[in-house]
Amino acid sequence: MAARRAALAFIFVTVLLDVLGFGLILPILPKLVTGFVAGDAGRGATVYGVFGTVWALAQFLASPVLGALSDRFGRRPVILLSNFGLGLDYVLMALAPSLPLLFVGRVVSGITAASFPTANAYIADVTPAEKRAAAYGLLGAAFGLGFVVGPALGGVLGGIDPRLPFWVAAALSLANAAYGFFVLPESLPADRRARFAWRRANPLGALRLLRSAPRLPGLAAVSFTTHLAHTVFPSIVVLYTAYRYGWTERDVGFCLGGVGVAAMLVQGALTGPIVRALGERWTLLAASASGLVAFLTCGLAPTSAWYLASVPFAAFFFLGNPALQGLMTRAVGADAQGQLQGATSSLWGIGDLIGPLLYTTSFAFFIGESAPLALPGAPFLVAAALMALSVAVAAWTTTSAKS
Repeated sequence: MAARRAALAFIFVTVLLDVLGFGLILPILPKLVTGFVAGDAGRGATVYGVFGTVWALAQFLASPVLGALSDRFGRRPVILLSNFGLGLDYVLMALAPSLPLLFVGRVVSGITAASFPTANAYIADVTPAEKRAAAYGLLGAAFGLGFVVGPALGGVLGGIDPRLPFWVAAALSLANAAYGFFVLPESLPADRRARFAWRRANPLGALRLLRSAPRLPGLAAVSFTTHLAHTVFPSIVVLYTAYRYGWTERDVGFCLGGVGVAAMLVQGALTGPIVRALGERWTLLAASASGLVAFLTCGLAPTSAWYLASVPFAAFFFLGNPALQGLMTRAVGADAQGQLQGATSSLWGIGDLIGPLLYTTSFAFFIGESAPLALPGAPFLVAAALMALSVAVAAWTTTSAKS
């Protein structure tokens, strides 16, 4: 039991540090990229969009491959190599003297940070079935904590030196790899391992499940459009707030950290009571409408104060996913729940591929000289349009739902 608790603690820390490292460099990476293109905000936004798309593509392709490799060779070597590779990659980005090298580092980061399926598999290996939900809840808490602490800390460190967040992220990942080398046991016995097969490592295979139930295609469309709208924040918020309001890295870091704290409080304290009071359908519709208001506010806000007024609406927006997951899990049997989560992850991966270029390109166009009007908030208005579509599809799809 003590060994299992220690292993679970390590997996929690692994996921936390992966997310924390991503959050640390989030406030500084866009400005670092812009610095390599002579401070041109439009060109910097376009290049940063390419960075985001390629990073998401690397994750999309590597996640199922790493999961399949862990079925063949065990969880321990895949997790440790991911941690070690991620640490070395942060060192590469900290030292990168040119944009191409920084780009290479971002690609490697996408591959080595794609260890979440392996972490999930480790939890399943060492946790009894009746306790897995609680264990996966801890991983969700790690995600939330990483996104709260990472951007705030990255903003402070980036204000000292633009490369410092990369060095701190590298130190955390390498220390975690060293710690795991000595304490992390293997969770998958040799007699339970499977042969590696590319059909099992195919990120698109699970999408076929989403056509298997009457309401599932519509709910899947809601999940996709909602996630695609949400990607506007990591894609453009740093460039947008710096261009429109003159925010520094520290300002952006504290704002993102504040949104993370508000979202954690709302999800942790209000999800259960609100779903019990309204039901999953109305919770989903109310949260989606709140997201629509948040994106409109961000895109039209003339001042920083108006922009910050979107935070409560953005926090309530995060209630939509638990309600949506509840509706989707009812549409399939108990033997297809894992495949459903894999299919949902694949949909989100596609959104992560589209979002960065969609939002950075629209931002670059509407601040450029050829734009029909100056509209720097265009990316958020695109996200608002996606949320309007999501509300309509959700309302139509869930009309016959009982909750």
